[in-house]
Amino acid sequence: MPDFQHELEQLVAGQISELTIKPENFFAFRSVWTNFPQRNEVVGTAQRGGTIVYHFSESGKH
Repeated sequence: MPDFQHELEQLVAGQISELTIKPENFFAFRSVWTNFPQRNEVVGTAQRGGTIVYHFSESGKH
């Protein structure tokens, strides 16, 4: 299982530009994301097949 807390921290720090979550990992990711302090700035875009690509946006908008 990926370390979603670490990956979210990397996303916010600019160390990675996006975070791709597969459907089978969504609920595990969501449990970490809902407790993440900057969750409103981590914006996801749904792709075909249920994959979601998240990026960091300081304004909280796409």
